[in-house]
Amino acid sequence: MTNVTVIGDGQLARMMQPAAIELGITLRVLAGSPDASAAQVIPEVIHGDYTSLEDLQRAAEDTDAVTFDHEHVPTEHLRALQSAGINVHPGPDALIYAQDKLLMRERLRELGAPVPEFAAINSIDDALAFSAQVGGQVCLKARRGGYDGKGVWFPEGADIVSLVGELLDAGTPLMAERKVDLARELSALCARSATGEVRSWPVADSVQKDGVCFTAQAPAAALPQPWISERLGSDAPAGTGLEALTELAEYIATSLGVTGVLAVELFQEKDGRVLVNELAMRPHNTGHWTQDGSVTSQFEQHLRAVLGWPLGDTSLLAPTVVMANTLGDTQGARDVMNLYPDVKVHVYGKQARPGRKVGHVNLCGTDPDATLQRATEAAAIVVGGINDAQGRN
Repeated sequence: MTNVTVIGDGQLARMMQPAAIELGITLRVLAGSPDASAAQVIPEVIHGDYTSLEDLQRAAEDTDAVTFDHEHVPTEHLRALQSAGINVHPGPDALIYAQDKLLMRERLRELGAPVPEFAAINSIDDALAFSAQVGGQVCLKARRGGYDGKGVWFPEGADIVSLVGELLDAGTPLMAERKVDLARELSALCARSATGEVRSWPVADSVQKDGVCFTAQAPAAALPQPWISERLGSDAPAGTGLEALTELAEYIATSLGVTGVLAVELFQEKDGRVLVNELAMRPHNTGHWTQDGSVTSQFEQHLRAVLGWPLGDTSLLAPTVVMANTLGDTQGARDVMNLYPDVKVHVYGKQARPGRKVGHVNLCGTDPDATLQRATEAAAIVVGGINDAQGRN
């Protein structure tokens, strides 16, 4: 049988397993613990540390492809695997732009993709100079390792001096960018195969809650006006609609040589401009709706892509689809099954903890507003049960 090794033991690896079963693929996972989300359901588990080259080599032995559910594997280890003839997808030359936010910004600017003003921050003087350049509207980021709002700061006034000093003293590589005048967030999701074939899903709206994705809805509401900011003299797409965002995601995937799913997280500013926020080269939280709302889910597509198999149809199965994360607990999952039989419940097998992503619900519908409301109501019941959800409403 075809074998794919997934580095990372979280819910993204876990949700590849049903797709693998359908496609006749055996998954293997490199897991940090036997009770990790993916280790609970994937048949072949290698226990180890993704920062250890020896453990990575054990996991990659006799596999058809190695892929990931996070971006944190050391680049030098991935190059070592490639040198040993192992198919690593996405490869380190692409993945580096999801691992290091400064390199990502620099490369996107070279490609002509719209990005906010940014700068490397190697000293307090660098931070003060950039703050003056953007009128104090500073978003400070750790170059590596941040996710779900972690590794992001919005210093005000003199606070920037102490914050930057503390972070640099602690050895945190930093960059800064102009704080975006945010109207909404969007996600352009596509997949690129090892053969170069590319397919995209409709652009989705996403909503964050305390730095964590709360809902994603496809298709996104139309853009109100032309979105491209100043062009940088490249052949990057320039346009005014959601189709242009899809073209932009496909352009980035092809230009960077991404293999697998690529999520291009986007900010729409209040003046209508759209800027690239971040890249993720794996299945993404904003694409979970594809499990129940698309002909081909992002998890199936990712496996097809890394193996160089033909990609599946990405058409919607309903006029609108909503994903709502269940943050903290899933004690009310059965209540939702009773009250909302049309809602699809997905549970990750994770320990309950306030604010933690422990599951999600998907709902297909015809009316965007009504479907969003129904999905978020169902998610609230999953978290706390029917009594708790009624009390909070």
